[in-house]
Amino acid sequence: MHRLPPPYRHALLRIARGATIAVTLAFAVVPLASCGGREGGGPDTPEAVTARVDALVAAFQRETYAPGVSFAVIRAGRDTLVYRGYGLADVENDAAATPLTVYRIGSVTKQFTAAAVLRLVDEKRVELEAPISRYVPRLPEAWSGIRVRHLLNHTAGIPDFRERWLTENLREEALTPDSVIGLVRNEPLEFAPGTQWKYSNIGYILLGLLIERVSGEPYAHYLRSRLFEPLGLRATRYCDVTPLIPHRAEGYEQRDTSVVNARYTSMTVPFAAGGLCSTVGDLAVWNRALATGRVVSAASWAMMTTPDSAARASEYGYGVWVQTIDGHRAVRHGGAIEGFRALNAYLLDDSLSITMLTNLAAPGPGELPEEIIRAALGTAPP
Repeated sequence: MHRLPPPYRHALLRIARGATIAVTLAFAVVPLASCGGREGGGPDTPEAVTARVDALVAAFQRETYAPGVSFAVIRAGRDTLVYRGYGLADVENDAAATPLTVYRIGSVTKQFTAAAVLRLVDEKRVELEAPISRYVPRLPEAWSGIRVRHLLNHTAGIPDFRERWLTENLREEALTPDSVIGLVRNEPLEFAPGTQWKYSNIGYILLGLLIERVSGEPYAHYLRSRLFEPLGLRATRYCDVTPLIPHRAEGYEQRDTSVVNARYTSMTVPFAAGGLCSTVGDLAVWNRALATGRVVSAASWAMMTTPDSAARASEYGYGVWVQTIDGHRAVRHGGAIEGFRALNAYLLDDSLSITMLTNLAAPGPGELPEEIIRAALGTAPP
């Protein structure tokens, strides 16, 4: 039997605390007894489940023209259902997408940033109820009521910069985090902090600056030394444009019925809101580590996965959405950045990790991740 590359296998084995993991590079389908079958018919053999997953991804690629897709569906400590790449990571060089392909993950970065902040909270170096101005100086007076927790769950009321960034053609400019914040610092808050919810990348850029000021380390270095290396996430890193990154995918945009290279984007801009890249295998290890207490304390994980009153309607905790899929509790987050889309989810009660990464800037994956989850769980589609 082929197995996951040693870094992933060893990391998952450590996290599972001795549990056995069976993995193949294509598909190793969980026994039907563990799936529970499908009510009202549907796939009833491992081969049928495998064929369903292949068909779902093929349909997605036909509909979106996505050159490459990598997928991992892993039940931690037990079986791996999917660990596979489809299509091309680099169209011009005819390089296949594999599970080891490195993609930009966009806003999936936010759960890493949130976890890093909560580690500082666990270490008593940051207070969630403290004003952000305690940690990041020279902010507008109008932002004085913004607490750290307001930034974590998008209830701060700070306007986002993305629309301006796109309309004013700032993609290619290597703006610093301070310069990005400067795009909105003179605009009024959209609501009083803690009273409403609205998604804002600026909030997470501020949290990246908090991490730097409190730790005394650059954001990328802090995450590498405190999260990536201890957990064995060897392919996860800040996704700078210039370094050579093995197995890095090229990003594309759809044009008519084909694709073209995505526009250049300076990766200094997304920073702690969307600047990381990773693989499906690394994200599976990350999901399990985060949910089993290897990253933050149980108390911090509970806060991370519990939307407060202002964020409850949005189902947003700290860096993750907290939702229910066919009766199964899940934390998840998507990522959208020029040339790439990402979806990362973890089913809390099933210890099931689902990650999809693709190298096309197109509308999101729609129902595909949910359909893959249903295939894994043996539940009926809606």
